[in-house]
Amino acid sequence: MARDMDVPWLIGGDFNVIWDEEEKFGGLPVSLNEIDDFRHCVNTCNLFDLGFKGSIFTWWNGRVDEDCIFKRLDRCLVNVEFQQIFPGIEVKHLSKTGSDHSPIANPYILFNHKLKKLKKALSLWSKATFGDIFQKIASMEEVVMVHEAEFEANPTGMNRERLQKVQAELIKCLALEEKYWQQKAGMTWFKEGDRNTKFFHAQVRGRRKRLQLNRIQNSGGTWIEEEQEIAEEAIKFYEEQFTEAATPSSFDIIEHVPNLINTEQNAELIKQPTKEEVKVEVLGLNGDSAGGPDGMTGKFYHSCWDIIGHDLYDMVRAIFNGHELPKCVTHTNLVLLPKKKEVTIFLI
Repeated sequence: MARDMDVPWLIGGDFNVIWDEEEKFGGLPVSLNEIDDFRHCVNTCNLFDLGFKGSIFTWWNGRVDEDCIFKRLDRCLVNVEFQQIFPGIEVKHLSKTGSDHSPIANPYILFNHKLKKLKKALSLWSKATFGDIFQKIASMEEVVMVHEAEFEANPTGMNRERLQKVQAELIKCLALEEKYWQQKAGMTWFKEGDRNTKFFHAQVRGRRKRLQLNRIQNSGGTWIEEEQEIAEEAIKFYEEQFTEAATPSSFDIIEHVPNLINTEQNAELIKQPTKEEVKVEVLGLNGDSAGGPDGMTGKFYHSCWDIIGHDLYDMVRAIFNGHELPKCVTHTNLVLLPKKKEVTIFLI
């Protein structure tokens, strides 16, 4: 790409390699071969580092003491043409919030950060409001038995009222337990009936068992079962999957791809989505199912649309307009914020 590049060019993100020894703290000695290879690539492409403001390190391995490692893996490289158009450009390393890399402000990160804060608040609220429901059920069952014995020995109105009160509390706890296991099991078809906590529990265990990987078939067709062999085969598979033997240089085949839509259809396809369209899709989510790893069910998005709708709409528009959705919302990305002839770039 560099050979034919005569326009402003910026390359930024997680390069997974450092420029020199000063960009690493802790861990094993630095590999000079990797450094030399990276420098050769950058120099051959006629690019230079924009520098940065903030911490020298953009990555941390999450450990402390002698196991702690810091590196500067994220950077922005530009050519001369880019620097001439944006002479006031600067790179800022923000704090590593929710990630092992330094972050930028984009709609994915903002929404993910808000969800994390919400889940923490909900966890504290649940603990303060309900406590350990399983322990509470065990305690309430003993209390009910005591009050039943008292009522049988002395069947007065007051004893009956006390018994009914603790029975109601036990029923409330049992209902919470049933709801807990129903959500864990991900059962959307079960609506009514007796308490089925054992059934739901079995569903959860069954799902977890199905997710276990006990054996795989290697590239030679042989089944392997040892954990170490499975791990090595997985690494080998993906190394071959993402390694090119040669870089293609001819794309003539594209000229033979026919146009299947007209101008009007194309205009409709690229039209910006409206907030109302996003709302309709969100309200169509299954209320009892969590669509992603955040664990929030459709009911959360339904009931909280007035609060989170704008954030969701921002994410949809970002995806629609070509902003790369991170492999996880804490991955490395860039956002350009034009200010006349200045661009501020944040690394995450």
